[in-house]
Amino acid sequence: MSITFAPMAAEDSEAVIDIFNHYIENSFAAYPGKRLPLEAFGMLLNMCQGYPSATARTETGEVVGFGMLRPYSPIASFASTAEVSYFIKPGFTGRGIGKSMLEHLIDGARMKGITSILASICSLNEDSIRFHARNGFVECGRFAGIGLKHGQRFDVVYYQRIL
Repeated sequence: MSITFAPMAAEDSEAVIDIFNHYIENSFAAYPGKRLPLEAFGMLLNMCQGYPSATARTETGEVVGFGMLRPYSPIASFASTAEVSYFIKPGFTGRGIGKSMLEHLIDGARMKGITSILASICSLNEDSIRFHARNGFVECGRFAGIGLKHGQRFDVVYYQRIL
């Protein structure tokens, strides 16, 4: 399968929010506890403004994933550090799209002068923890028991990759 990447844009709103809402409702991969409205797409675009973002599309144009970098902090001292998020549409995971998305975002990060990427991961999301460990991230911090979703308490684990 051929996948292409393009910056997230307004026409991606429905597909992106549908993918994100799947993970909100069915997993611990996304932190919100309830579905987001379509209007939340604007918030995602604002979060990553000036940073690399991407949708992953098949050769037929179907959006099968999205990812973005965003500032770790608005304080200038942390300008070379970004946080990453990406989600792959159910049925398309395990095909290397996530790894390709990460590499695409890292290329954009390097061009922007980013030297450190952080990933905030729910401790109950073992697939994401394994994915990041396989792709050069190391655990660098843990906030014990600070999250609660679907009646389950969880840690927020930070992983870091130095570029």
